[in-house]
Amino acid sequence: KSENTQIIRKIRTLERMSCTVAISNSPVFSPSRVSSSLFCKSSISALSPETLTLTHSPSSSPSSPLRLRLQKPPSGLIRASSDVVPSSSSSSSSSSSPTQLKRKRPTRLDIPIASLSFCGPATSTAAAEELRRKVVEVESDGYSVYCKRGRREAMEDRYSAVVNLQGDPKQAFFGIFDGHGGAKAAEFAAKHLDKNILDEVQRRDEKEIEEAVKYGYLNTDTEFLKDDLRGGSCCVTALIRKGNLVVSNAGDCRAVMSRGGVAEALTSDHRPSREDEKDRIETLGGYVDCCHGVWRIQGSLAVSRGIGDRHLKKWVIAEPETKILRIEPKFEFLILASDGLWDKVMK
Repeated sequence: KSENTQIIRKIRTLERMSCTVAISNSPVFSPSRVSSSLFCKSSISALSPETLTLTHSPSSSPSSPLRLRLQKPPSGLIRASSDVVPSSSSSSSSSSSPTQLKRKRPTRLDIPIASLSFCGPATSTAAAEELRRKVVEVESDGYSVYCKRGRREAMEDRYSAVVNLQGDPKQAFFGIFDGHGGAKAAEFAAKHLDKNILDEVQRRDEKEIEEAVKYGYLNTDTEFLKDDLRGGSCCVTALIRKGNLVVSNAGDCRAVMSRGGVAEALTSDHRPSREDEKDRIETLGGYVDCCHGVWRIQGSLAVSRGIGDRHLKKWVIAEPETKILRIEPKFEFLILASDGLWDKVMK
């Protein structure tokens, strides 16, 4: 009886414990790939036969920052005299011996990454899509993408990554699109902006690359408005072509490059608080005011350039600002990101 009491106390202690599993951060900052299986074993010296194992299959989605908390692991104890196999010494004893407790090894838990990431499995196709939209993580040769929904109800950011542009491994296009008022404008820009820019590049002289990017943005904006879709999107893009880096932005998405170990901003935010943007808006008959500490156009939008925003189109233009750099060996890497990152990073 005293032995059973000790076992029960240890079981209760185990039930008060929790198992936390953390998977490494985005490969943007930790490029090594996650092993095909992750094991976390928890045991107590007196309960060494019991283990808890978490694993995911190699076919699971890429790793995502996550934390899983299992509040009550199975006790692994059963009460069943029929499961007890008596030893040779005890077989000759009386059959009226009291019921015995036997530890049973818990079954292996196979938990996919999607369930770990969001603390619960998807129950439908729609739910699975919603989970996927919470965290997006992509790793490929030469670039990585990481996107997290955060506290918003829906993910409105989108990205575009096109390598081997026109069959040339030295040409590529990358873009980040931060939607507002829905994700339609960001989705549209991610799908069409690169093609529209390339169309303009092909019909112009190489010296007119800045003009080509400009009309690529403007044409994408015109096409989006024709579809009578709502919402808008800030954009930042990088075109790598013939040894040049062409960075453009409209809105508050930014591009920052590491040049010889020093961060260098390549873009400037388009906000109503910027003096030249404020003058442009007021010249066109609009007004800029400060609402709860944020400068807005017509008391509404906090950015002054971007794709979409039909109701403010007179003042919110899609024309980007572009910077062209000749790529040098000391250019280490380039970061394109929405304000979700830059608002948390010191200037």
